[in-house]
Amino acid sequence: MSKAKISVSNLKLWYGNNEALHGIDVEFQAKKVTALIGPSGCGKSTLLRCLNRMNDRIVGCRVDGNVLLDGNDIYAPDVDVVELRTNVGMVFQKPNPFPKSIYENIVYAPQIHGMVDKTGMDELVETSLRKASIWDEVKDKLHEPGTALSGGQQQRLCIARTIAVKPDVILMDEPCSALDPIATAKIEELIDELKSEYTIIMVTHNMQQAARVSDHTAFFYMGDLIEFGNTSDIFTKPQQQQTEDYITGRFG
Repeated sequence: MSKAKISVSNLKLWYGNNEALHGIDVEFQAKKVTALIGPSGCGKSTLLRCLNRMNDRIVGCRVDGNVLLDGNDIYAPDVDVVELRTNVGMVFQKPNPFPKSIYENIVYAPQIHGMVDKTGMDELVETSLRKASIWDEVKDKLHEPGTALSGGQQQRLCIARTIAVKPDVILMDEPCSALDPIATAKIEELIDELKSEYTIIMVTHNMQQAARVSDHTAFFYMGDLIEFGNTSDIFTKPQQQQTEDYITGRFG
């Protein structure tokens, strides 16, 4: 196996006195899609938020263990969390475009970070929107509000916005759960295209989606990582009875 992009070892997390993750060990490979599956409240989204320190914002949340990005500890005291979140972008469950124009949605963060000057903005906007497979739909309305787009278009705009700051890793927390089947299919096609450039880690409740888009799958239950492997193996010949019961719908 190639060297891990993100390596998680003995990761534990508490919300107050409640231990939500119990010593998780898992490696995420570069330029692959990994799906995190399991019933609600099992720790999938909690783990995802550990990978760009979004849990730092939760009062009473405590993390122990190691998360290495390209071999560097993201919880080290000298880590610039803003820079980390630029490098490890996140797409949320509900599309959340800024209340700005489509154009401004794309250039806002790169401008703040000093990544682009005025001359490069048009090119950045077009490149990001093209990578998110939405350029042709919005190129004539770049100065209209992003919030006026359909739900599926808004989610692709949010993906374009994430791409614009040139991350290495894209985290997706159930990116299709608020979308209809046609919009979902477009996002799935997009994920398949993006993995040639980005490491993608996604939480999904949709077993078929995990089977369709991911290279690797991790099954979580009650804060434990029960099984991790190639997606085809997890879905056709799981090693753990709990995994098989979940995938075949016997629980969860």
